[in-house]
Amino acid sequence: MQITFTVIGKTNEKYLTEGIQIFEKRIARYINYKQQIIPDLKNTRNLSFKEIKLREGELLLKQLAPNDHVILLDEKGKTFTSQAFAQQLQSFMNRNLKHLRFVIGGAYGFSDAVYKRANGKIALSDMTFSHQMVRLIFTEQLYRAFSILNNEPYHHD
Repeated sequence: MQITFTVIGKTNEKYLTEGIQIFEKRIARYINYKQQIIPDLKNTRNLSFKEIKLREGELLLKQLAPNDHVILLDEKGKTFTSQAFAQQLQSFMNRNLKHLRFVIGGAYGFSDAVYKRANGKIALSDMTFSHQMVRLIFTEQLYRAFSILNNEPYHHD
């Protein structure tokens, strides 16, 4: 299975980029993994939030293959403990999905078309985090899930 973490816009803070890279290297020991960055929209000053979401949604949908299993990281999604997320990840692997794609939208969220295309939604917390921070938090949780599944000592109950 291929896991792709699709994000809109690049990570600007060096400390976040370095943290993400650490966990990406660790994840690569378990599965074929990559991060895909969809460039930020240009010249959005005169666009409404809705127009920005629509355009970002169009860019995102162009990246998806029909058989991609798409999970949105969204505040309205289902929350998991780290153990439960690991079990969900195992369930995805047991289903022999070819491509599992986790997606973070832009600053204003997802368009209706992206919500319709998604196979599910996950919330990392009831709190709101910056899109930059979510990248690091999610990458760490993905690594944590694999360490749980492999009975490694990273996660402590």
